[in-house]
Amino acid sequence: MGKQQISSIFVVDDEAVISESLAMILQISGFAATSFVSPLAALSSARASSPDLLISDVFMPELSGIDLAIQLKRLCPDCKILLISGHAGVAEMQKAAQAEGYEFNLLSKPIHPRDLISCVRSLDVQV
Repeated sequence: MGKQQISSIFVVDDEAVISESLAMILQISGFAATSFVSPLAALSSARASSPDLLISDVFMPELSGIDLAIQLKRLCPDCKILLISGHAGVAEMQKAAQAEGYEFNLLSKPIHPRDLISCVRSLDVQV
């Protein structure tokens, strides 16, 4: 069985410059990526078209990235999750999600483009 083809990546960060930059890095590397500044907008879009990968900031005003990831996994069970954060304290949030049966990968901000692409490719996906 081959690797899963990524046809859609949602990048969510309440800072537009970050979500747009990460989506652009992914697009330049051959991935189909859409940026969102609102986790609720990303969730709404996922109802219409399931992403293969969610890359989300952890700390956002409307909904945390972990809560977004949990809701998205309920909607799209095959969607892979990559959380990003520049804050300490994420470990406790991850433990709470693990207690509910959810495992998420985490990258620390700032993210070097090479590290982002390497991490995305390591999630058993390919361009």
